[in-house]
Amino acid sequence: MREWQHATMEIRNATDDDAAAACVVMRRSIAELCVADHQNDAAMLARWLGNKTPENFLAWIARPSNCVLVAVEGDVILAVGCVTDTGEINLNYVSPDARFRGISRAMLKALEERARERGNARCRLTSTGTARRFYRAAGYIEDAPAPFKFGIPDYPMSRILDVDRS
Repeated sequence: MREWQHATMEIRNATDDDAAAACVVMRRSIAELCVADHQNDAAMLARWLGNKTPENFLAWIARPSNCVLVAVEGDVILAVGCVTDTGEINLNYVSPDARFRGISRAMLKALEERARERGNARCRLTSTGTARRFYRAAGYIEDAPAPFKFGIPDYPMSRILDVDRS
């Protein structure tokens, strides 16, 4: 298991102490960066944000089949990610304050590495319209027509992981 470093940023396993700040990052990321998806529709946004609570975050950390990561700079959480034992990336959020610094790309690589360590040859995820181009640039392909979640189209995507030759 490799710790990811990017300048003064590191990616590490999330702890219980991260719950409140991690939820702020996820909620801000959705509310501020995914406007094209939720279109500031209050009901849609409420459904999307509904499970982004400290209590749920603690449950996600406690689930043995999850690997929940945070990208931090000092004591500030910049991004939150989660990958399951089956290679499904079900969280990947960056703080609006940390966009365009390569943090999302570093988090994605760390999540893929954890999936690989768990014996997965492929990662799967469901992208928003906002993140779709990011995942395509990272080598993900769309697997199926877009279903709707929270009233928003989602894009099931996957990528075959590179063989780790280290």
